[in-house]
Amino acid sequence: MLNFLRRPNVTPADLDDALADLGLDGTQAAIAHVSLRSFGNVEGGASAVVDALRARTRTLVTPAFTYYTLLPGPTASIHATLHRESRVSSDIGAVPQALVDTPEAERSFHPALSYVAVGPDARAILNTQSLESPYAPIGALYDLDGVALLLGVDHSSNTSVHYGEHWAGMPLLTKYVPHGGRVVATAFPNCSADFEHVAPFVQARESRAGNARLRAYRVRDLVDAARTLIERDPEVLLCTYPGCRCQEVRRRVRAEGLTPRPHTPTLR
Repeated sequence: MLNFLRRPNVTPADLDDALADLGLDGTQAAIAHVSLRSFGNVEGGASAVVDALRARTRTLVTPAFTYYTLLPGPTASIHATLHRESRVSSDIGAVPQALVDTPEAERSFHPALSYVAVGPDARAILNTQSLESPYAPIGALYDLDGVALLLGVDHSSNTSVHYGEHWAGMPLLTKYVPHGGRVVATAFPNCSADFEHVAPFVQARESRAGNARLRAYRVRDLVDAARTLIERDPEVLLCTYPGCRCQEVRRRVRAEGLTPRPHTPTLR
């Protein structure tokens, strides 16, 4: 009971004021990474956060990843496939799930790394995604001069940095996913545990709502900062946990170096 009493109550008006303080005025395309729990007690829950974000953006995007669809290898049996209504993985959060549950929202095709979006640019952003470039929707937001929102989370949740890695030419891993009734290969990145190394090199607008620290960045600034850091030190964003997939990427980057990729997202 005491812990509950310490959780501040956050109203829809509080959310709107905080998003306005971030400079959101309804004209921007934005990708949001959100921890609902970080706010305290949000009146209306995750749906209220979605409503507040939609009111303050032109087009709203969130990750809607479904890690449970990943397969152990190219000959694995298909145990789950992505559908429009498939539940997002629990660590992605309640707010992306609430956006998935919004009937007018659209979802990209990727069997494990899908995005969900609503707004005039939604389909054009989502259509840039491919199995070879699952983070291409971030490239579309880059072209739109979009905004990346960290709402109660840090850069370890910031998928914009992955597009910077892709563009800089970091080696990508191969994972297997079900698609079209078959098992297919998809590019897959290293983990994001050490993405806080980007923080000193990007500027944010900040505000607060309840207990949550809210930050807004230009997607271009995040992507360009990641590219610059990686060009100086290709291992700077790779974590050091012994069992992490970052160690395979580290071995490959030491053996192969970087192979820069073109920035190709085209809104269509």
